[in-house]
Amino acid sequence: MAKRDYYETLGVSKGAGPDEIKKGFRAKAKELHPDRNSDNPNAEAQFKEANEAYDVLKDPEKKAAYDRFGHAAFEGGMGGGGHGGPRRGPAGAQQGDFASAFSDVFEDLFGDFMGGQPGRGGGGRARATRGSDLRYNMRISLEEAFAGQQKTITVPTAVQCSTCNGKGTEGASEPATCPTCSGMGKVRAQQGFFTVERACPTCSGAGQIIKNPCKVCGGGGRVEKERQLSVNIPAGVETGTRIRLSGEGEAGLRGGPTGDLYIFIDVADHPIFQRDGVNLYCTVPVSMTAAALGGEVEVPTIDGGRSRVKVPAGSQTGRQMRLRSKGMPALRGGGSGDMMIDLAIETPVNLTSRQKDLLKEFDKIDADNNPQGDSFFRKVKGFWDGMTQ
Repeated sequence: MAKRDYYETLGVSKGAGPDEIKKGFRAKAKELHPDRNSDNPNAEAQFKEANEAYDVLKDPEKKAAYDRFGHAAFEGGMGGGGHGGPRRGPAGAQQGDFASAFSDVFEDLFGDFMGGQPGRGGGGRARATRGSDLRYNMRISLEEAFAGQQKTITVPTAVQCSTCNGKGTEGASEPATCPTCSGMGKVRAQQGFFTVERACPTCSGAGQIIKNPCKVCGGGGRVEKERQLSVNIPAGVETGTRIRLSGEGEAGLRGGPTGDLYIFIDVADHPIFQRDGVNLYCTVPVSMTAAALGGEVEVPTIDGGRSRVKVPAGSQTGRQMRLRSKGMPALRGGGSGDMMIDLAIETPVNLTSRQKDLLKEFDKIDADNNPQGDSFFRKVKGFWDGMTQ
């Protein structure tokens, strides 16, 4: 059977440039990879066919010969081999050799298969590693959340070793290039017709080895230390607010950038006030006589002050009144919330004989002054009448 055109095999147009050819091969390699085609018995043969086409078209001299003579450019001594043996391509290279052509796009393809990031290229591993981010949980009072505050915290972290300046080596010595991976930080192994890449076992992926480690940090380039930091808590924070301190996390490895410190705020419950966003709620007990006759009650405010609130005559439990702008400040400006006062009418206890007599006398007086009770019992009577019909 005649060979397919190499350009057609890669899905590119004739005269395509190196970038387009590489892109076409990468797409075919992903499409035909055995891991994605376990139910396709022809996937391996098609994969090798794409590899053969790319092996020719990626080389400018081979590509020029193919453009001029087609497949005949590689026949007559340079090809050889029937359908039963391994096919040999231009310059005697075995065209089924996965590593020959596939190494050019190994990073891109295996970045997708193994969760890596495409586009990193094969030009060596970055030796510097960013330090880890740290989390600090801070519990504050509602008063502190209202006013805002400057707090000093102690954070255990890893900082750059001052003796070796983060290099991990003793004195003026420098880390040496790993002889196993030649500084790449990774090694490749041929398994069947495809290549597997893993972290270098000698340097653990660092690309360097330290022959003379620093006596202080043991070659790690970092030491454990407690640091004291000043944190500005803005007014209006609430539970779940996150404050980021850039560059205050763990030191990076081998000169890498420092991580960040994230402070998570938890505002403690208050014995008097309940918070809902920027509004505060306060339940205030009111005596039976004050609720019946009207009067005033003194209520606290979150700023430490006091406010006198008029209680209208005939107030019932659950009546709500508002003190404007006496709530919490908005975190990003925009004024303050309100304070809502919920009245709770108290029933007197431990009555004296005189009080009991007065209440009994009051109860004997027939007056229409129990609107809620009268309304309720009218509804109950209507309910019972409906059940008996």
